[in-house]
Amino acid sequence: MMMPSRPVGELLREWRQRRSLSQLDLAMRAEVSARHVSFLETGRSSPSRDMLLHLAEELDVPLRERNALLMAAGFAPAYPENSLEEPQMKAAREAVELVLSGHEPYPALAVDRHWHLVTANRAVGLLLEGIPAELLTPPLNVLRLSLHPEGLAPNILNLEQWRAHILARLHRQAAATADAKLAELLVELRGMGGGGGAPEVHAPDFTSLVVPLRVRTRLGVLSFISTTTVFGTPRDITLSELAIESFFPADAATGELLRKAAEAARRSELS
Repeated sequence: MMMPSRPVGELLREWRQRRSLSQLDLAMRAEVSARHVSFLETGRSSPSRDMLLHLAEELDVPLRERNALLMAAGFAPAYPENSLEEPQMKAAREAVELVLSGHEPYPALAVDRHWHLVTANRAVGLLLEGIPAELLTPPLNVLRLSLHPEGLAPNILNLEQWRAHILARLHRQAAATADAKLAELLVELRGMGGGGGAPEVHAPDFTSLVVPLRVRTRLGVLSFISTTTVFGTPRDITLSELAIESFFPADAATGELLRKAAEAARRSELS
């Protein structure tokens, strides 16, 4: 038996509180009266479709949850969810591959909202060498893999620092999206502990600016800083939840090692 959806006013109130806004704050952002916001939240008034989408925009509600708001109010969903493999997603798929391949010889990968690997460039393979095949079986969760005691964790030189960074980032994401699966992943990763990594080595201190990833590989110790790229103004749920993580050399030695390795691989392919 299908459970009845929660009242739309209750959902609106939760999103407002999650964003730490008062009814007056939201009213001023949306250019409506605080009385109207109050009436919508208590169910004394029913929102129009346009008003619901307007409030969701001001509350920065994820597209997936905007659809949930619409359906709770009796409206049809506004945002489609297409697989990247579908024909209408060809341009987006090509854009992702262009970013990933263009970032070589440095690692870059694309992940979905739950941090499952969608695709990656060839340079990521260097970081995965030596990891048991069963941990690389799809769906591959990159956060779980990075902290797993049989995954990347034993090769991370600053594991405690990297673990704290990942947990803090995941905590913020789970709180911002109200995604139950992210909350479950956070609990799982917290249970993995933070010790057992390779010993720390002398490296440039970026901790006042960014958290580096220092990892031992067959090329030697590589040090990275990372950036996240997302699609601007997406109208599709899949694209709105897709993120590209790009790793850049944090020191000259890392850049040189990766460029030399890529050049050697190219020569090998041509011979």
